[in-house]
Amino acid sequence: MDSASQYLSMSEPDKSSHLWKYTPWRRVHPTGKITEIPELASATLSLSMMDGSEVPPGVSLVRGNGRDLDLSMDNALTNSFLHAMSNSSNWLLIVESGCRFESPIILDVQTGEVASVAHISLEIGEMADFELVTRVSGASDWFGLLRTGNIGSGTILNDVLIGLQENGTFLRSDSLEIGRDAQVRAGTVSSGSERTKSDLRYKLEKRGGGIRVLGSILSAESMHLDHHIEIHHEAPDTFSRLSWHSACGGDSRTVGTGMLQVSKGAKGADAGQIFHNLLLSDSAEADSIPELEVMENDVVGCGHGTANGPIDEEQMFYLKTRGFDEKEAKRALIAAFLNSTLSEMGGERLHEWLVGELTLQLEALHS
Repeated sequence: MDSASQYLSMSEPDKSSHLWKYTPWRRVHPTGKITEIPELASATLSLSMMDGSEVPPGVSLVRGNGRDLDLSMDNALTNSFLHAMSNSSNWLLIVESGCRFESPIILDVQTGEVASVAHISLEIGEMADFELVTRVSGASDWFGLLRTGNIGSGTILNDVLIGLQENGTFLRSDSLEIGRDAQVRAGTVSSGSERTKSDLRYKLEKRGGGIRVLGSILSAESMHLDHHIEIHHEAPDTFSRLSWHSACGGDSRTVGTGMLQVSKGAKGADAGQIFHNLLLSDSAEADSIPELEVMENDVVGCGHGTANGPIDEEQMFYLKTRGFDEKEAKRALIAAFLNSTLSEMGGERLHEWLVGELTLQLEALHS
């Protein structure tokens, strides 16, 4: 069955699932008419290096289809919908085995000014070592991004997506498979879109694979930013950590739902997740729902937690006594809170670049 037929055969999801409880599918569909698969414009993609050098051999971005799409998981509705719309906007990002780069790779995704979509298939070879930043920007009122693919055995990858849209709705779905002994840091930095719905799924299907999923989320005004993360431990001796920080101001709302699933036979799995939310106003709202599903008895550990709270008044007072005004002190504390996950997303060069981007967002929100 092709992806369009798959989508049209599915019924509208209800709120019984945490995936759609806080952001109904009808509200993120481009037209609101859920039986439609509209024709959308293609996003514009380009590759560059953070240090300004030319993209080295071993890395390429080409138009084309990747491997067959896996529609067996619970994200089949989102994936089939995005895949059906992206026939003219399929891209392959290929990194050959053994490639190692000191400078991070930047994949720029320009959404344009009209509703658009893109499907990026990551085909990462074995024993590679690099950092990838996917930067999404533009003024379209709706953008859909599907990322699928495989991370080769033994590869070390810092994979960061930063959302900088000016407005509109952002629908994102990631389905990535992590190979034997591969180590991945998957970071999300989000601020800008009026409404975001992300469904991020990671499969640890080979022995020794590991992933750290990190979020630095900044919301203000009436933004609604909803991120759902699932990590599936399907092989022995796999490792995962999910750490998600959201700072919520104005009348905004953030949602974070996490599922750590340990399958029978995934002996020695080590999984943990925690959500931290910083409430910047009385009308801001943050919801966090961590879940565990453990089918294997022989595990290293499985844990979860969540915590909400306002800005610490004692810290505010301390900064004011050191010469900060009210606005500067608040901005410094927000930056420190979000930096606790931002600092884990990559090396020194990438971290400095991400801090610069986050600083610009904080200045824009408080100008």
